[in-house]
Amino acid sequence: MQRLAVYCASSDRIDDALRLPAQSLGVALAQRGLELVYGGGSIGLMGEVARAAKAHGGRVHGVITERLRDLEQGWEEADVLEVVPDMRTRKSRMIELADGFVVLSGGVGTWEEFFEVLVGRLLGEHNGPIGLLRDGPMNDALLELIERGTTLGFVRPVTQELLQVSQDPNALLDAMQASTATAVNDADLHHGDRG
Repeated sequence: MQRLAVYCASSDRIDDALRLPAQSLGVALAQRGLELVYGGGSIGLMGEVARAAKAHGGRVHGVITERLRDLEQGWEEADVLEVVPDMRTRKSRMIELADGFVVLSGGVGTWEEFFEVLVGRLLGEHNGPIGLLRDGPMNDALLELIERGTTLGFVRPVTQELLQVSQDPNALLDAMQASTATAVNDADLHHGDRG
């Protein structure tokens, strides 16, 4: 891995306790020489991870839409702040740039990005490792949703095998770097007789 896309909250209304894991991830990325690819904002967890990475010598590549540049306060101190026309382009560009993906706490935008990357991995559109940082109740709930969906037959069992999960940013990055690409074959994608 050389470039990691990090998906996380742009909200400033979140619990301050969530800021430290984001900062720790930014530091860990910089210390490992991994470039941060992120949503380009300067507020919320997005801003925390970007500032921490940059402050510790890391390279930061933001991808933001023109409309969100004002709302999420595009971070002009990023090494690259790429402005794209829309969210679809933003998401595809981040996936194109990255060779691994980390999810921190966030809302529906973060969930959308996470599920797009996860489905893309299931369908073989990319082979990048996917890490989920257990930084608070939102990501715990996300994991519970996937586990419940698997139990009920809505989520393929291989899905959980594609996720690296840890409460510690360094342990998460270690697991992602050590992971080998789990092969997803057509049999893994078939649910059998369930409708």
